[in-house]
Amino acid sequence: MKPLFVFEMANNHMGDVDHGVRTIRAIREACEGFEDAFDFAFKLQYRDLDTFIHSSMRGRDDVKYIKRFEETRLSDEAFRSLVAEMAAQGFRTVCTPFDEPSVDRIEAHGIHTIKIASCSFTDWPLLERIARADKPVIASTAGSTLEEIDNVVSFFLHRGKDLTLMHCVAEYPTPDDALQVNQIGLLRERYPDCRIGYSTHESPDNTVAVMLAMAKGASVFEKHVVLPTERYPANAYSADPGQIRDWLTAARRAMQICGSNERYAPSTVERASLNSLRRGVFALRDIPAGAEIDNSMIEFAFPPSEGQVTANEWSKYARFVANETIAAGAPVMHVGVAEHHLRSKVLQAVTAVKTLLKAGNIVVPGKSDLEISHHYGMERFDEFGLTMVTVVNREYCKKLLVMLPDQTHPEQYHEQKEETFVVLHGDLTLWLDGEQQQAKAGDVITVNRGVRHKFHTEGGVVFEEISSTHYRDDSFYTDPAIAQNPRRKTWLTYWM
Repeated sequence: MKPLFVFEMANNHMGDVDHGVRTIRAIREACEGFEDAFDFAFKLQYRDLDTFIHSSMRGRDDVKYIKRFEETRLSDEAFRSLVAEMAAQGFRTVCTPFDEPSVDRIEAHGIHTIKIASCSFTDWPLLERIARADKPVIASTAGSTLEEIDNVVSFFLHRGKDLTLMHCVAEYPTPDDALQVNQIGLLRERYPDCRIGYSTHESPDNTVAVMLAMAKGASVFEKHVVLPTERYPANAYSADPGQIRDWLTAARRAMQICGSNERYAPSTVERASLNSLRRGVFALRDIPAGAEIDNSMIEFAFPPSEGQVTANEWSKYARFVANETIAAGAPVMHVGVAEHHLRSKVLQAVTAVKTLLKAGNIVVPGKSDLEISHHYGMERFDEFGLTMVTVVNREYCKKLLVMLPDQTHPEQYHEQKEETFVVLHGDLTLWLDGEQQQAKAGDVITVNRGVRHKFHTEGGVVFEEISSTHYRDDSFYTDPAIAQNPRRKTWLTYWM
């Protein structure tokens, strides 16, 4: 979704519909060339002046805002003309109502979005009327407490509204030391179900604030606009078309500098720069074709060659088998080896284990290590394997054992350890000295020393092992190929 820029005319139409139309067209021209980066909206303000201003106060020239509002009064027909021009120029239409009759007018005029001014943010009679309108809502938060924002957000989200919250400071113009741009981050973190924006009142030639707001993650921006003439001069916080163009230029530059919200893909130049500084893998002795390369056969040294395997690619999750003989002292090249990378398989297994534990409402002690047994290699973990968490291993031992759907744990026995299994979730088929039996949640099975046992599950299972002390050299598999596999265990500490 592109960032949205909302241009607020307010009363800068000066009660002159022709001047309002010229303002809309001038701002449209200022947006030329930015359509690829941004979406644009134009905004009006509606007040039903005959009821909005109390009867005792009408016509008062000594009250600033009464004079301003009454001098810039427009008819319903004039407002319709401005709305039509906004749409004709390709702007999304937005309007701020300051009373309930103005919401009626917004609906009658077919305006797309309702904007709530900061002064109306907790005007509950007005919010109730706005909530009945079938329109997206943008709300400015200047001067509101977090409790008030919580209440307004809850009010609109519980009514299924598309709500955007705008950080805003109601000083006209706002000095730099009062801009509080960090509030954007606070709003984004506290209200993840809302789009967060920035409504600006700083000096119109200030382009730094919009760049900071973009960097903080704002995606909706609002600014007062004006078309100054000899008759209608600009005020201190409204931007003219040239200043709007500078503002958009700064925003686009900030967006380019900030880049993607997802993890970026490094460029070819960056990859080459990093690779040139890494250590390469070199053969310590002749490595015959078909041999799996292990640490005893290689060393890591600088500089690497183009296409060479590097130390960064050498891990317990990677296996390299020589396709051809590699001479002592030669670099180990990608083209000369078959590569098997298992990290993604390990992560998939961890995700599946966590899902099964959650399905069974199983509580796992914090910071518990996860031990993945892949008896015939991680490549066949979907068929043969088991995952365990050791809770305690003293004179007594407790473990949580997890098997994924359709997994089998090969047959084994213990000479020192006696075990009792309690099925917590799922189904378990087990064989004790070749005799098959079924178990389900709540069943208890004891396996005596020396008894051969094998497990299988169709839908996945979590079971508890309670036993005497576990010794690493006390598991004897009846298939000798398992004992010959030096890579049948993977341990993870940070997995929850």
